[in-house]
Amino acid sequence: MDKLAPVIVARDLRKSFDAFEAVRGVSFQIARGECFGFLGPNGAGKTSTMRMIYCFSPVSTGQLTVMGRDVMREPRQIKARLGVVPQEDNLDPDLSVLQNLVLYASYFDIPKSEGKKRAQELIQFFSLQEKSDQKIDKLSGGMKRRLMIARALINRPEVLILDEPTTGLDPQARHLIWDKLRALKASGVTMVLTTHYMEEAQRLCDRLVMMDHGKILIEGTPDALVEKLVGREVLEIRAKQAVLKFLKEKIDLLDKKARETELVGDTLYVMIREKNGVLLEQLPEIQALDFHLRPASLEDVFLKLAGRELRD
Repeated sequence: MDKLAPVIVARDLRKSFDAFEAVRGVSFQIARGECFGFLGPNGAGKTSTMRMIYCFSPVSTGQLTVMGRDVMREPRQIKARLGVVPQEDNLDPDLSVLQNLVLYASYFDIPKSEGKKRAQELIQFFSLQEKSDQKIDKLSGGMKRRLMIARALINRPEVLILDEPTTGLDPQARHLIWDKLRALKASGVTMVLTTHYMEEAQRLCDRLVMMDHGKILIEGTPDALVEKLVGREVLEIRAKQAVLKFLKEKIDLLDKKARETELVGDTLYVMIREKNGVLLEQLPEIQALDFHLRPASLEDVFLKLAGRELRD
């Protein structure tokens, strides 16, 4: 395969479940060695897309190739070169950390001696040495996720699929996993990621797409999307609704091109594209209220595109 060719290519990809179309004609390319993210609210179609990539769910219509191979015609050859970290924990509870890895290596016809060697290297890489002989129920949530990623790497995959890799973990465990994933990317592993943590996407992804209702809404680098859709900063002002409505009208009259406002409950969000502090100089009454000026983030992009209402 040409090293400059995209590792994954989708053209008008669709996935239907009876009359329901979960993925509605998405197209994208993922380059070798990059971390590519799928973001979106629940039911956006990102998990259905991921499952087609790692040959778990068949394509309804459209084209999808992984490492130059068609997912419908050559799934076995693709799976042999993939590593998959599912969202749910499916480690074998009857086996130790080391045994889980050695057994999984056997599924790829890796000789036992080589499988044990790779397992020990991965245990070292993910700082699980002290738990090597422990059963799974003795591990913390963070250790289990690290072991899941280690297991997905036992066959030395070219592409690593990560479905919500740090969901439910504490900040310390999450940052440790991020460090390991960045090291893997630096070694040349291509990563495909879904996550609900916008900070995770911003830290790890070179590029990403935002999906909703089975379609891709926008694609780009995290920084470029923040700059394009939100701006440089976000000013959050909390006060009574009547005060915020009055402020919103005044801000909207100043310069809509430089700012965008959104009133949600007791908070007015002002997305600012201009130089720091100009708005506070123009409307000094804001400084008498409860306000917070912060850098714009990918979470602001997500909420702008997907909305703030909860979904099941």
